Amino acid sequence: MDPTQDVDAVARSIRDMSIRGAGMIARSASSAISAYAGSWQGTNEREFLDELQRIARMLYSTRPTAVSLRNGILMTLRGVESEKDVPSMRERIARQSKEFTESAEMAREGIAEIGSKRIPKGSAVLTHCNSMAALNTIKKAFEDGRVEMVFSTESRPWRQGHVTARWLLDNGIPVTMIVDSAVRHFMRDIDIVVVGADTISANGAVINKIGTSQIALAAHESRVPFIVCAETFKFSRETLLGSLVEIEDRGPVEVADPMKPSDFKGARILNPVFDATPPEYIDAIVTEIGIVSPYMATEVIREMFEMEGPVTLEKRRSRINWL
Repeated sequence: MDPTQDVDAVARSIRDMSIRGAGMIARSASSAISAYAGSWQGTNEREFLDELQRIARMLYSTRPTAVSLRNGILMTLRGVESEKDVPSMRERIARQSKEFTESAEMAREGIAEIGSKRIPKGSAVLTHCNSMAALNTIKKAFEDGRVEMVFSTESRPWRQGHVTARWLLDNGIPVTMIVDSAVRHFMRDIDIVVVGADTISANGAVINKIGTSQIALAAHESRVPFIVCAETFKFSRETLLGSLVEIEDRGPVEVADPMKPSDFKGARILNPVFDATPPEYIDAIVTEIGIVSPYMATEVIREMFEMEGPVTLEKRRSRINWL
């Protein structure tokens, strides 16, 4: 069996959103790399590293905005080039992938435990899109008697809110689904907003499903607390180094087909997947290491990525530029 088939299948599933959610995307990519490495036939270290770099870049290209995908890939491949031979490289990848996926699962549990305490008793909670970090937090709060109703947006155009509403119902949590444009109308009924994140930048801005920033603005205007639930691997080291977060546009066909006369032929249709919520609209970011102010994002990034000491010029030259 061609070892790239599983990787290709995962990449297609991420691209067409069969695999969704930043954490799930990262775990799936990490597991695909590990499976590929384990089945690779060959003994040449250089060829193996070249193949790993190729599949890493292919997986990353599926969702370039999701820093969790980037970090999951990098954490899986970290230091592989320093191993002496292919078997050692394979063993390291398997170990690091297992560590990443297990820590990611534990992170969600930690976030739920910490974040649920921020939800007042008897709350009506608003959530947007389909974040398992946010949903597990809401579920834990519901079990603790803190949540009476969850308002879930449809989250157009893909309507991930439908998935959220079904998940809430399956877990016995009362849910009211609303269209995205009704958020301001219902904000008077909301006690707290709980959302997830795809990326958290060094300046504390949160990149999440399109419409999140408008919800945050409405919550800010109405004095409704707005909290973000996110694993630390969603913090972006690249933004600390000056890179901007790329906002993915998924093309017009999810909205309408501009080539059909009945669907606005000739119209320009834009479909950005994410937007940026500024830190001044965010009351807290809930991570597995605790509650973080958005203005402390830089410190989280430094702690995550600089534990091995300063990156010298020699170290930088010896590293593979995986992505």
